[in-house]
Amino acid sequence: MSLLINLFLLGFLLIIAIAVMRIHNLMAMAMLFGLYSLLVSGLFVVLDAPDVAFTEAAVGTGISTVLMLVTLASLRNSHEARYPGRLKKGPLLLSLLMGAMLVYGTHDIARLGEPSAPVHQQVGKHYVEKGQQETGIPNLVTAVLASYRGFDTLGEVTVVLTAGLAVLMLLTRPRKPHIKMEARNDP
Repeated sequence: MSLLINLFLLGFLLIIAIAVMRIHNLMAMAMLFGLYSLLVSGLFVVLDAPDVAFTEAAVGTGISTVLMLVTLASLRNSHEARYPGRLKKGPLLLSLLMGAMLVYGTHDIARLGEPSAPVHQQVGKHYVEKGQQETGIPNLVTAVLASYRGFDTLGEVTVVLTAGLAVLMLLTRPRKPHIKMEARNDP
């Protein structure tokens, strides 16, 4: 059953990714990115990573989407995207090169759930056996996030705080009065 749910979510993710690449309306594109992030958080739930799913839903679906929509709403002519008639080769080449490097880098990753992977032999075993002793925190997940990965978690909290402050600044900024220029009749 979970394989069917995974395939369903991955299929929708692919459809949304293709729609994002083909759409010209920036507001619709921002909404599709939010929907994409929501589906990714659903995929994390199916993969038994609720903490990652919650973070993705809060930051990716919530804060980032609101930040993009508020930014687009504050710009003039944000509903129309202007694209040049020709394809730029530099960014395309750079994207393809980075994608190829990422695919090449996945060859050294252990298979999902493989019992002989280093994470299951060394790090995970150490966290389970000595996590509560070393940190004094009874919840093992909290011990890993707050103590062993403290700097990483601090970085994640900083990103969420910065995104939240940016949204707050965009929502509370004063509007500039629209000045209408009148024609003067000077003799």
